[in-house]
Amino acid sequence: MKTVVKRFLLMLQFLTAIPVPKEIEADDRDLGEGLVFAVPVGLLIGGILAAFHYLFYLIFPPLVVAIMLNIVYIKITGGLHLDGLADTFDGVLSHRPRENMLEIMKDSRIGTHGVLALICILLLNTAFYFEADYLVTRDVLRAMIVLMPVIGRTGMIISAGISEYARSEGGLGKPFINFCGTKEIVIGVIMCSVVIICFRNIQITAAGVAALIFPFGAAGYFNKKLQGLTGDVLGAICEMTQTFFLFMVFALNGGMGLWN
Repeated sequence: MKTVVKRFLLMLQFLTAIPVPKEIEADDRDLGEGLVFAVPVGLLIGGILAAFHYLFYLIFPPLVVAIMLNIVYIKITGGLHLDGLADTFDGVLSHRPRENMLEIMKDSRIGTHGVLALICILLLNTAFYFEADYLVTRDVLRAMIVLMPVIGRTGMIISAGISEYARSEGGLGKPFINFCGTKEIVIGVIMCSVVIICFRNIQITAAGVAALIFPFGAAGYFNKKLQGLTGDVLGAICEMTQTFFLFMVFALNGGMGLWN
């Protein structure tokens, strides 16, 4: 039980900006195997987002609510995974040899491709939040907001579990990738699936299943480019999986004729 609590607090500390007052002693195995607790951390993030969405909706118009929801998400997470997204696309879209890509990703400065990736994903998320007020039911909207960070962080578990670390030297992402394996993928997917099923909505379930397949393809692409993954890439896949889930919610609802 102590290990469970420690690893949950460790993930809460590592994956969010929520203050954890206790100093946690942990090794690389705690980080890697503890990545399964990214799922309940994602659920906590989703619950906070849903609460703020409800409060904002009482005061502001839908577009302002959508923008402010992005701001709350950035505040909760500290922009950790968005930073990984920018670094990843700066490197991968440089179209240079693998070693140069990895070097670019380590650079703290952001480049053109990183800026464009951030703009695209934040604009897409804003558009999905905004349009959801008009195009999906209240139940689907609530489920979208709660499940988005859950599914995104499950995508991290899947990606880490099927990959090797790309760099020869250490890095923040190395323990997660080295010590996260098939067991963690199974546990993470089961926990995520239970949360999805609790909403008892066929469109949400179908979108969730599709989104859980997405990280396999994304990890395969980045593995091919970099011969492994890094912590930045895990963050990028988290953000991309979340947005892909929102996309699938809309695609499936639209495909079922719920709007013209």
